[in-house]
Amino acid sequence: MDFPQRDEDGRVVRLIDLLAILLAGIFVGLIAVVLIDWTFATFGAGQFGRSSGWLAAVLPFLVLLDEFRAWRPVRGRIALAVGAAVVAFVLGTLAHGVASYLPRTLAGAVGATVAVLVYGVLWFYGVRRLR
Repeated sequence: MDFPQRDEDGRVVRLIDLLAILLAGIFVGLIAVVLIDWTFATFGAGQFGRSSGWLAAVLPFLVLLDEFRAWRPVRGRIALAVGAAVVAFVLGTLAHGVASYLPRTLAGAVGATVAVLVYGVLWFYGVRRLR
């Protein structure tokens, strides 16, 4: 069984699959950020918990880039991607602000998670409407 399930053009078929792979990417990315941050703090190159949690969005970005490429023949996908990115960034930044009582790494991860999930939903439904 392939995960996430994709059609013959390489497009993710179900929203739940897309969101699950995005959340898994955030989780793995956050673990990597924490481990790198801990390593630097151990060697005295900074204080633990001060790195940007927004870096956790790198793996989900790559998944979404692959999804963007799979929809190459659809007109309007660039405008949709830009619009969804703006909305996702604004909501992610607001979530980061709300979570600012947390350590910087975790607050950034909250913002990144909101941004990635919002973008994923907007992209999934938006690109299918353009078809």
